[in-house]
Amino acid sequence: MTNERITGDMNVQQMIMEMCDGNPGAINVLFQIMQKGEQIDTDAGPIGGLGIVMSMYTLGIYGLRIWGLYKDVCGEDLAKTMLRAWQMGQLAGVTKEKLLYAIDNRGAGLDIDAAVAAVKERLPGFNTELAT
Repeated sequence: MTNERITGDMNVQQMIMEMCDGNPGAINVLFQIMQKGEQIDTDAGPIGGLGIVMSMYTLGIYGLRIWGLYKDVCGEDLAKTMLRAWQMGQLAGVTKEKLLYAIDNRGAGLDIDAAVAAVKERLPGFNTELAT
């Protein structure tokens, strides 16, 4: 079974709309990630925020879950929402299972600050100040 929410013929705006299931909070978060992602994570290269959108896609984080990740798990902090700890090999225990559990349980079971600290240790240019 393949996940076909996003297809190769979609532009970025279409991908975001498909990922958000019409949730205005999720739309806002993904557009902010696309706008500020490359500035926050200078090591992400030219794909910037698109890599984060694709990580959410891979993890099955859509619609209301995008908003829950940003609001409840990450305290409305865009840098924390960028999932770099998961992308970099599950730093600070950020596994798919723990991440989805935290989203469904208002942040429980995941130390997001420890995850960001682990990312900053490996990527000193990870600019959390631009996230707010």
